[in-house]
Amino acid sequence: MPNDPVSDMLTRIRNALRARHARVEMPSSKLKVEIARILKEEGYIGNFKVSEEGKKKTLRIVLRYTPEGESVISTLERVSRPGRRVYVGAGEIPKVLGDLGVNILTTPRGVMSGKSARKGGVGGEILCSVT
Repeated sequence: MPNDPVSDMLTRIRNALRARHARVEMPSSKLKVEIARILKEEGYIGNFKVSEEGKKKTLRIVLRYTPEGESVISTLERVSRPGRRVYVGAGEIPKVLGDLGVNILTTPRGVMSGKSARKGGVGGEILCSVT
């Protein structure tokens, strides 16, 4: 079991993209499902599904590629780590690549993208950034 499940999720997605896999599977959690939901809303992944096999829940993510075969996600990096948490206020949420990318934050109102957190006037912990 990894110490940082979010970092494990991001690494699995990065590795699957490099290997040109169509989908990737990982153990599921509420936080991972919310991150996948935001990635789907922002258009970085095709779809996701949580399936139960006995007591274990598995998160399956369908990856997206351009017609030329390039992955839609160019960079996927963890910002806040267990050793160094990064918290920002509503006015301090950084824009990723001139607002072409997206930050994923945990806020008091739940997990949301940086754009929606800025719009809602709420800050929180920056989990990761995607371009």
